[in-house]
Amino acid sequence: MSPFRVLVIDDSEMAREGIRMILQSTPDFEVVAEGSSGEEAIALSEQWMPDLVLMDIQMPGMGGLEATKRLKEKYPYLKIVMVTVSDDIAHLFDALKKGAQGYLLKNLKPEAWHEYLKAIAFDEVPMTRDLAFRILKELSPAGITQTRSNPLTAREGEILGLVAKGLSNKDISGHLEISEHTVKNHLKNILQKLHLANRVQLARYAYEQSWIGKK
Repeated sequence: MSPFRVLVIDDSEMAREGIRMILQSTPDFEVVAEGSSGEEAIALSEQWMPDLVLMDIQMPGMGGLEATKRLKEKYPYLKIVMVTVSDDIAHLFDALKKGAQGYLLKNLKPEAWHEYLKAIAFDEVPMTRDLAFRILKELSPAGITQTRSNPLTAREGEILGLVAKGLSNKDISGHLEISEHTVKNHLKNILQKLHLANRVQLARYAYEQSWIGKK
């Protein structure tokens, strides 16, 4: 399998070098370009069409959150992970509202980076139940299509409920005794039927349709 093509955006040259070293220590990722601003993130994404963008939040000029919003409007399927030294939950919510798929702290060990980014790349990022509820309360419902009738099959509904509880594809595979490939295909069908874009929106849909209990 070809490595995932990564664009690194950070106004600190030292930070970019550190991120590049982490990614180069595994054959799963290839850094195709680097930039130091939100404006460069947009220009380089258009030039290189990466699979994944690692985006700093605080940068001169256009910040990472605004750049993420603009990139997701232009390239909906581009995966973006915010990379920061801050563990402020408000930043996580802002990042998700702008369309980011993940949030990574710079002080994590390299092996944690590899595991997390591979999960992002394969759409398999698990979410704890507590974090899921906190996100559901914060995220704006704009852009999430609600349906009065349930278009899902019984199996798809079962999988949706497990996603909403924070289970990864691997966990769902073991729980239902089906292959991970089958789980991925079910999730693609579910997202298409519900007109949703990612697992966070799936969790919100399940919450609003009473698939998981409300706090």
